[in-house]
Amino acid sequence: MTEDELSSHIIKAAIKVHRILGPGLLESVYEKVLAYDLRKSGFTVRNQVPIKINYEDIVFDEGFRGDLIVEDKVIVEIKSVKALEPVFYKQVLTYLRFSGKKLGLLLNFNMVMLKAGIKRVVLGL
Repeated sequence: MTEDELSSHIIKAAIKVHRILGPGLLESVYEKVLAYDLRKSGFTVRNQVPIKINYEDIVFDEGFRGDLIVEDKVIVEIKSVKALEPVFYKQVLTYLRFSGKKLGLLLNFNMVMLKAGIKRVVLGL
């Protein structure tokens, strides 16, 4: 399955989670429930995945953590904020660059309609 096909499944699952839970909860709640829903649909999902950082000649094993990595292809960064700041987009771009992944989804669950809080972040697709 391609990254694009996979992202469609992730977005559908996220919309379902948002429709049932609504906005205003902690990011960790959406992360757990979305991971559960995706696993229930047969996808491999890893939570809070450490991503290495290479700096000069040093490798830091845990530079930061990706909220979800689905099928080892798509990074999902979950937010529950008033508005997505430009720095969040840059954060996902950095995650993609250091992880070698090509597609990230930035999902802001604190929206009346989740569709307004979905941003695709692409690096090299």
